[in-house]
Amino acid sequence: MGQQPNDLTPGAGPWHRWGYELRQFREARRLSQQALARKALIDRSHLGRFERAERPVPRPAAVVLDRVLDAAGALVRYWDEAECESPQDGSAMTSRAETDVHEANTLSHGASGLGPLALSGPGQAVSLEDDMDLVVVPARINGRIHFVPVPRRVVLASGLAGLAAAAVPATTATAESDLADMGSPCEHFAQLRRVIIQTDNLIGPRHVLPALQQNLLSLATRRRAARGADAVELLALETRYEELAGWFAQDIGDERTAHGHTAKALDASHITGDTDLTAYILGRKAQLAVDTGHPADALGLATAARRTARPGSRLEVIAVLHKAHAHAVLGEVGETHKAYDTALTLLARADSDGVWGSWLDTAYVNTARARSLAALGDYERAAAGFDNAIAMLPPAYRRDRGVYLARAARAHAGTGNIFLAARIGAQAVGIAAETGSARIVHQLDRLDQALAPAASEDCVAEFRASLDRIVLHPA
Repeated sequence: MGQQPNDLTPGAGPWHRWGYELRQFREARRLSQQALARKALIDRSHLGRFERAERPVPRPAAVVLDRVLDAAGALVRYWDEAECESPQDGSAMTSRAETDVHEANTLSHGASGLGPLALSGPGQAVSLEDDMDLVVVPARINGRIHFVPVPRRVVLASGLAGLAAAAVPATTATAESDLADMGSPCEHFAQLRRVIIQTDNLIGPRHVLPALQQNLLSLATRRRAARGADAVELLALETRYEELAGWFAQDIGDERTAHGHTAKALDASHITGDTDLTAYILGRKAQLAVDTGHPADALGLATAARRTARPGSRLEVIAVLHKAHAHAVLGEVGETHKAYDTALTLLARADSDGVWGSWLDTAYVNTARARSLAALGDYERAAAGFDNAIAMLPPAYRRDRGVYLARAARAHAGTGNIFLAARIGAQAVGIAAETGSARIVHQLDRLDQALAPAASEDCVAEFRASLDRIVLHPA
């Protein structure tokens, strides 16, 4: 006879109520704690303590559980309510205890707020250090691919060792002797940033983000010790490091860390007084907003970016491009094409200061338009645009090639050319495996859904099998 579950007391407090709702959803889906633990990549003992309000609940755990239990956002809403209602003086159990441990390890840079998700086998001891050594990885949950924080040991045990390359790092202070040995810190950090960008496109963000975050900490330490013009120049560099860290974090699927770094970059840009820098970061925030499902917010941010940019600058063109894609995601066909035409007009007379948007040209705008055409459902023109972009892309842009291939494959699937879509998609899978890019994997997830009706076709089956080999399977 099975052990009877403990009675819950939802009236005892907000986290007791959250635990009660978790059990209600679990039992409604007829899942045991063990079954749910395997599906959600969360240690079974943690689940029991979550239900009984005996253990702090990390918000990412609530998000994953909501997805696995098909709770339509209810568990996340209840989590937010519990967080707001909880006492802040430590008199009752709250989710802040575990967050404090994580933030103490990560200081302020690169802190993502990710909680410890775990999956232990029979008799396997799990330490707090094991739980906190996290890597954000793609996992197939309820037929879709989601990015979830998982202990590195779980990823290694799965055989997907490449995904374990980057964990949420526990950064440490840079030794004073290291700082003292730097000849010209501004030149050093500027050159290092250029090298990191080049390395990222070749091998992907999972390998370079921890190094960038560590150097960001070193840069901040140096900046705090500087005064006058040196302090201002170092702060401008720190702003660019924060923005780049946000880009990398997004590209490993860690959206919360991406938002955190980008917000810090915007704050720092205001302190520098450099309006060009502020305009660029506002554009980046617009891009992040639309990529994470908030196109209406992106419109406002892109408008602010253009308002801040110098008239006639390439920053103005960048802002209009972000606005154009936000219109496309919202389904606004006329506004989309109007914005792209405006971008081309502005580009034709834009200055070239060698700093901002030096990569902007007509081909880049046309590739951006192809992405928007796909969002609008105009797959024929989108596929042609991506095919042209791939043909012109330099070989060194490895990760970008993977993104373009995945987008082209999705567009060809939209035209009904299933064989070509699956073949191109398989090429993108290979680059996704090399680089660990979430941008590629997100597109491949969309392609996977588009090809699902033709799953019996050999070419589609081969593509889906190759995709399954690079993601975790919780159950």
